[in-house]
Amino acid sequence: MPDNIFALLNEYLERGEPCVLATVVRTNGSSSAKPGSKALLDQDGRNVLGWVGGGCAESAVRDESLRALNDGQTRIIEIDMTDEVLGVGMPCGGTMEVYIEPFVVKPALILLGHSRVVEALCTLGNLLGYAVTVDDAGATPEAFPNARLVTHDPDFTEMGAGPNAYVVVATQHKADDLGCRRALDAGAPYVALVASRKRAQLVLDTLHEQGVSAEDMARVHSPAGLDLGASTPEEIALSVMAEIVKIRRQATGEALAACATPAAAR
Repeated sequence: MPDNIFALLNEYLERGEPCVLATVVRTNGSSSAKPGSKALLDQDGRNVLGWVGGGCAESAVRDESLRALNDGQTRIIEIDMTDEVLGVGMPCGGTMEVYIEPFVVKPALILLGHSRVVEALCTLGNLLGYAVTVDDAGATPEAFPNARLVTHDPDFTEMGAGPNAYVVVATQHKADDLGCRRALDAGAPYVALVASRKRAQLVLDTLHEQGVSAEDMARVHSPAGLDLGASTPEEIALSVMAEIVKIRRQATGEALAACATPAAAR
């Protein structure tokens, strides 16, 4: 592990792992940490390098770091270490302000294939803040200006999917089962298969014959998308992106007027 906190931060970002950089910006009274002291916390709130204070401050920084990762917002928190009731729980003495800076990695949207649906998905995905990759022999950077990466990996072995990636397989039957299998093996939480019900069942049957578990196949959504009555490629792309947002945000997909407590409020 690097002993330089910024080098370690860069490693986390290169691996696509969210993290938080906490920096002491002001202290008053008794405080073991000094202005400029820093700590790097991982996505579970664990301090992996650096230090911004002992038990008096550690729990407060951890809790606020988890909140920052959840909403993506920076904040400055004031920690009162003089009051064990209203402060952080221990009468250590002094106060301090800590700047909490979350580094939330963009979710990945990996599109396999080249069609009008894929073109619309690329545009929508980029607009919604996803890092879009298009993988197809016929795809070019000029055709997909909103994509972070346009590539051709015939076997999808370099897909790079993971727990923060959403994969849409739209290969028009050329490599549906292979694309789904690679995405599942890579740990993608959501795999959309753009295909008819008949074709989708054939793909699922093939995956079952290949030994893919029922639990893994449950991550394959086909027909892909929410029921919006979509008929055009653009509408189909919208329904797929709506389903991705629904799953990512752990929402119900119901009309807001009929939902007592929307996911954002929860």
